[in-house]
Amino acid sequence: MAVEFIPEAAKEYKSLDGSIKKLVDKELEELEKNPYLGEALGNKNNIDLTGYYKIYVYKKIYRIVYRITEDENNIEIAEIWGIGKKDKLEIYKNVRKRIIKRK
Repeated sequence: MAVEFIPEAAKEYKSLDGSIKKLVDKELEELEKNPYLGEALGNKNNIDLTGYYKIYVYKKIYRIVYRITEDENNIEIAEIWGIGKKDKLEIYKNVRKRIIKRK
């Protein structure tokens, strides 16, 4: 299993504090081993993230939002769509905007 970031999520990752980044790295290593590590997201508070998953980081303050895809060789990829605080559902809103933008 490979882990890849969309560009916006890569920027979020780079902007994280060093101690948070270490915790995120640990979760991403676990994600490489088990793509179904996170909890499935659905349509909540009018934010439809069906098909995406979340992983809690640092006392459930931060979230990693990802989906599982396959490349042309049928290799599973955990595609990271966002990393950030849950604060007022902001991370979920940002990911939803990114999904709509790419359609």
